[in-house]
Amino acid sequence: MKKNILFLMNLFLSVSSYSQSDTINAPIAVLPDVYADPHIAAFGKKFYIYPTTDGSEGCMSTNFTCWSSKDLVKWKYEKVIQDVPKDVSWAKERDWAPAIAFKNGKYYYYFSADVNIGVAVSDKPTGPFKDTLGTPLVKKGMLKGQMIDPMVFVDDDGSAYLYFGQGNCNIVKLNDDMITYDATKIISIKPKGYNEGSFVFKRNGKYYLMWSEFDTRDPRYSVAYATSDSPLGSFTKAEGYPVLKGKGIVKGAGHHSVVKIPGKDEWYIAYHRFKIPNGNGYNRETCISPMLFDKDGHILPVDVFEKVKAVKIKGSNF
Repeated sequence: MKKNILFLMNLFLSVSSYSQSDTINAPIAVLPDVYADPHIAAFGKKFYIYPTTDGSEGCMSTNFTCWSSKDLVKWKYEKVIQDVPKDVSWAKERDWAPAIAFKNGKYYYYFSADVNIGVAVSDKPTGPFKDTLGTPLVKKGMLKGQMIDPMVFVDDDGSAYLYFGQGNCNIVKLNDDMITYDATKIISIKPKGYNEGSFVFKRNGKYYLMWSEFDTRDPRYSVAYATSDSPLGSFTKAEGYPVLKGKGIVKGAGHHSVVKIPGKDEWYIAYHRFKIPNGNGYNRETCISPMLFDKDGHILPVDVFEKVKAVKIKGSNF
């Protein structure tokens, strides 16, 4: 009897240790096939992911899709929400890293195409989205670095801010129409390690600017962050560790977005990693992990091996 008890105790300890240290058996991706640069959002009682369509050498994708979920675990393919060669007059390919924002009763979809940034509008989170300007919102070559990776943060007072750029993080307040801005008021910053993929959210009155370091084709691709008392900065980088990076079989974990469960202080991070197995910088898959904070508001390192449990939105968030 005593031997049986000891055996069970040892088995329990070994399983517990394995679950904490296993770096081989990563959770499966939340989207099938290869998608990258996911922007996750919550509208109504559903979650939505807007990714880059991956799988082509040089990231030469030509369309954008939308996916929806009621619980963060099971995801439904909605449709192609923008076929760039057909729907956009000023670009044909290299369609990357979209973002979405809600204001004025409409959904504003910001996207990279041919190293420009455009904006399209719809009455529904699933589109269809219409290119509203007929020209880029941010033109190629306007500033240093690549004009890619837009992100729009809408503050509590309704003010909206556009963050974008590779090489530098560019910030500008959008006008109330969400599709124009004063270019003379663009602020360009370069936090230590910044490369691309900026994302901003607000928690307990503090603004968090997150970004990806290294290159998306580099297995070291990872996410860091800085904080500020203003959406325009200045931002102070949290030193010491990246909040998201690969480990073991997980390579190239980065280019993320963050969603808060409406009504709760509960947060999740969506990101891509090299496809498992045999992935690379052009074959990446979308994942979701819980994102936690310590008592002082620091983001804790994300466990890329933690499986996401189903969570539902209670009530409506607008």
